[in-house]
Amino acid sequence: MPVIIDGHNLLWSVQKISEDFESVSDVQLCRIIGRYLKLISNTGEIIFDGTGPPDKSAFDNISNLEVLFAGLGSDADTVIENKIKASTAPKRLTVVSSDRRLRDAARARKATTVKSEVFWANLRRQLGRKKTIKEPPAKRSGLSESETKQWLKFFGLEQ
Repeated sequence: MPVIIDGHNLLWSVQKISEDFESVSDVQLCRIIGRYLKLISNTGEIIFDGTGPPDKSAFDNISNLEVLFAGLGSDADTVIENKIKASTAPKRLTVVSSDRRLRDAARARKATTVKSEVFWANLRRQLGRKKTIKEPPAKRSGLSESETKQWLKFFGLEQ
């Protein structure tokens, strides 16, 4: 399910609700979102207002996330609305924004909407989980008698 993110709306929400993320930059935010999207095996686009920095190379090679800037003649909300309207499968879209205008546009096409704060909380929770590694059964049950004899023989400790 592709994700379309209102960049500055999410960045503002992150800085507002997360004390430790007050100084998060747009590039850092994109890298964090990229890691999250890769973890959940999803792709997305984040759209920021304006033209962005002159050197956009910091936004290159962010996995699973395409970074776009609305440009001078438009704004991120309009670009996102157009993407929602142009989607051939709007029910598969997830639009991340707390902006009522975008949430209404997404709902009109039956796309899923997620408020920025909720998206960020879910992202932090997912990235904070530790991957569990399956233990080998022998760890709990120990070695069999024949395996024990083999190892004792190998180390020259057999009686």
